[in-house]
Amino acid sequence: MSTALPVPLIGITSCLKAHEHSAFHSVQDKYVDAVVAGTSAVPVLIPAIGPALDMDALLARLDGVLVTGSPSNVDPAYYGGPPPRPDNEADPARDATTLPLIRATLAAGVPLLAICRGIQELNVALGGTLHQHVHELPGRRDHRSDKSLPYAERYAPVHAIELTPGGRLQAVMGGAARIEVNSLHGQGIDRLAAGLVVEAVAEDGTIEAVSVPKAAGFALGVQWHPEWRVLENVWSRRLFAAFGEAARTRAAGRLAGPRALDHRAVA
Repeated sequence: MSTALPVPLIGITSCLKAHEHSAFHSVQDKYVDAVVAGTSAVPVLIPAIGPALDMDALLARLDGVLVTGSPSNVDPAYYGGPPPRPDNEADPARDATTLPLIRATLAAGVPLLAICRGIQELNVALGGTLHQHVHELPGRRDHRSDKSLPYAERYAPVHAIELTPGGRLQAVMGGAARIEVNSLHGQGIDRLAAGLVVEAVAEDGTIEAVSVPKAAGFALGVQWHPEWRVLENVWSRRLFAAFGEAARTRAAGRLAGPRALDHRAVA
């Protein structure tokens, strides 16, 4: 009988993008590539279908959930914020999918990694609020990417973050106290949800990472983009490797029962 560890399945949240004649459930290739290269797992795309998604059935088959970034923003109605400006990009189908999915993922003990819009969704899903325009706050830097740069250059590290001493993220990062990260976001966490703890902050006070201390499994959110060319950055490699290890542990436990039953049936 083979003793090889099972290959985990990691779900990746999708956006719903409108086109001329129809809409597309879409995920940028960088997230798929990061799951494949950074976790050695099989990526499974989760459509943005809101209440039509059977989350219990889905999570019973998944070993991790990656909540992606996106150009769109969470509808402020979900956290009691002011109406968005006319140029705001929205994705109501994604909101209707990811917010309950995050809560269900945590309740099921499935490992969770939330990136950029994902950390904002994590905060809102658990009762927190967002700043819609971080760069307009006194003393804050402009965390948006420079659109005049070539696309790849926008993902270069641009500022440092301080990791919480003794925190979960610091453990993942091998005890580092300070790391350099990229920055491509306009919104950010305002009031932290009661179920979260801060794992890292930027020099201007912007929350850059959080964890869910009461979660049964791995549960981290980061404001930067570690998925970009994941193997080229030591901190990105560490983060995705830890997520992948948590997913493999979940896969081993999830599959132990059926595999044992199959073995007895053959015997």
